[in-house]
Amino acid sequence: MTIKTREDRTEAVSTAEQQALAAIDAPQIVERLRELVAIKSIPGMPGEATIQHWYHELFQRDGFATDFWPIDLEAVAEHPEFPGVEVVRNEAWGLVGRWGGGNGPTLVLNGHVDVVPAGDRSQWVTEPFEAVERDGLVYGRGTADMKGGLLAAVAAVEAIQRAGIRLKGDVLFHSVIGEEDGGLGSFSTLLRGHRGDAAIILEPTSLGIVPACAGALTFRLHLAGRSTHAGLRTEGVSVIEKFWPVWQALADLERRRNADPHPVMAALELPYPISIGTLHAGQWASSVPDELVAEGRYGVKLGESPDDARAELEEVITRLNHDDDWFRINPIGVEWFGGQFASARIPEGHPFLDLVSEAHTDLHGTPPRVGGVPWGSDLRLLTEFGGIPTLHYGPGDLAVCHAVNEHVPVAELAAAARTVALIVLRYCGYEQP
Repeated sequence: MTIKTREDRTEAVSTAEQQALAAIDAPQIVERLRELVAIKSIPGMPGEATIQHWYHELFQRDGFATDFWPIDLEAVAEHPEFPGVEVVRNEAWGLVGRWGGGNGPTLVLNGHVDVVPAGDRSQWVTEPFEAVERDGLVYGRGTADMKGGLLAAVAAVEAIQRAGIRLKGDVLFHSVIGEEDGGLGSFSTLLRGHRGDAAIILEPTSLGIVPACAGALTFRLHLAGRSTHAGLRTEGVSVIEKFWPVWQALADLERRRNADPHPVMAALELPYPISIGTLHAGQWASSVPDELVAEGRYGVKLGESPDDARAELEEVITRLNHDDDWFRINPIGVEWFGGQFASARIPEGHPFLDLVSEAHTDLHGTPPRVGGVPWGSDLRLLTEFGGIPTLHYGPGDLAVCHAVNEHVPVAELAAAARTVALIVLRYCGYEQP
């Protein structure tokens, strides 16, 4: 792609495009974000349904053709390619809004409305479920991941409407739940037939382009020891001490799997992490612990099948069970559960990458950063299951997501809306107002 000069970039943004950009209501994005942060849309909680109803009302006010349906949880879970869940739900809602002329390409704008729990509230500088604007940042759980991104995309299309521009093609909003625990929402939306010719997931990328995501598999290890009175510690077998060689073996496996990453992932410090997230052992302080359960997250390499990834970890455990006298009699058990995220990427050299990059460059003066990320997302569902060339582009920094004091820059919310508006106009095509 040829990088335009500053003068070329000014001329590249047409009069109609400039009218749409001028119509973006940045303060309204922030005000709506305040409303949505207050909705505790944690996976499996009532807020997931509440926020979908909120978006349904907004889509209807904006004149979108909407499909709003209760997801049949049992039927979806029986599908052979079901991506898994990690929480129990009594209800779940799918929502799609469509707007455009129907005579051109369809661009999917996908965003998940669920958020992770707040964590230790004493470490927050604000109330996590009360959006607070401070020094150009909006704090609150979900501001970056990713309520801000989806709101920016809605604002972009509303600006096109206010400018009186008619699209030739269509914009298709996927407002989805359950991304944080496997992808139930996007999977159900694709099953219902809502697909397009290209897609942007408004995940936080600091306005960079993410063409590829590593996968992530959730696993559980079961270890056994031999209990006895703590006063006779040496006569028992502490399962906590037996976990140490397992920890070391996982660390060695992580080093091997990250030795030669795919070029699009090479800039990352650790493209395919292996992380132990929970560890439970023992039942009494004065007893040698005899049971340990460890749960973790296992990175899937780009281009690697989840089955091959699982096999490599299971081989490590099998070797431990063979080489260790205790484990030979009391073998470590491996269980795969919850969300199972495959890796995925938009096809290399796809023209949609150039279109998004050019739109960003035309508006912001420099090309966006392009690179993969070490976490799973609904990108693999849209690209692999849905057959839709998909990338990430949105406001917010990944480093603050799932963390205390999550926040998003107000300037990035507005910048993302401007870029998405330009992408929509150029991809879908439009008639002059």
